[in-house]
Amino acid sequence: MEWRRRDLLKAISAAAAAKVVLGGGELLGMGSKVDEGEIKGKMPRRVLGRTGEQVSVIAFGGIVVMDEEPAHAAEVVAEAVEKGINYFDVAPSYGDAEEKLGPALKPFRKDVFLACKTGKRDKAGAKEELDASLERLQTKHFDLYQLHAITDVEEDVKAALGKGGAMETFLEAKKAGMIRYIGFSAHSPEAALTAIKEFDFDTMMYPINFACHFNMGFETEVLAEAKKRGMGIIAIKALAKQRWQSDDRRGYKKCWYEPVDEKEFARKALSWTLSQGVHVTIPPGEESLWRLGVELGPVCKAPTEQEVLELRVAAAGCKALFS
Repeated sequence: MEWRRRDLLKAISAAAAAKVVLGGGELLGMGSKVDEGEIKGKMPRRVLGRTGEQVSVIAFGGIVVMDEEPAHAAEVVAEAVEKGINYFDVAPSYGDAEEKLGPALKPFRKDVFLACKTGKRDKAGAKEELDASLERLQTKHFDLYQLHAITDVEEDVKAALGKGGAMETFLEAKKAGMIRYIGFSAHSPEAALTAIKEFDFDTMMYPINFACHFNMGFETEVLAEAKKRGMGIIAIKALAKQRWQSDDRRGYKKCWYEPVDEKEFARKALSWTLSQGVHVTIPPGEESLWRLGVELGPVCKAPTEQEVLELRVAAAGCKALFS
């Protein structure tokens, strides 16, 4: 389309004028080299920050098995493990995902890294949710337990880290061997930066997405702080495009945003995210989109300068995913 050609030419000129350098597997001065030497077709693994744990670059999000029949859940989980995925993520707020994932994952539990979360900010509430999640997932411990979806500095971060807050449960559970590492997931730069600076978290889960970056630099400062501290970086929303612009969600009932579902576009978007120093990324919970992520994970590499410019142009036409 002519307008895209004009925009692309403008972007190329702007990049040249600014002397943007994109080479050697690094991106915009922020990324780290993509792992090399993986066996073709096998899921690459990276070290999850200072935890030292080797995790697959593509994770299995529990929403994939939410509302599915137990037999299908078991089949999909077994397939994921066979394809080299060893990072599994879930939360009690994901409908019946814990109930479905627990039995399906049980045969493989000792070989995978299992991450869970709590949305509670008080000590008692977090303890109750932790115990219930452990029971539903049929495990004695979580490899990673996270404060889920912190957004507001006072109501989420300060409350959880303060006296009588959820972090007291986290620390007691870690001492008791119920959790190994402590992390958080966030949906605002303010909350994420406050959390990073006020507690020594092992990991951070955060939206690292081409459209959010090119339109508003949503992750820039947060990502820099996390890297400075050697945190494990878990990316979400890599295959997000924008909020749905109508009620027609094209059959993606588990996806609250419009996804990038065209294969070549998805490869570029996922490659961009994985080139930002990310250790693992969680594809959308829709099974077809998760499968797309699994297919693309082994072939992703740092985007070329031309591909980055194409993503920049595409982002210009996207509505904000976050305010």
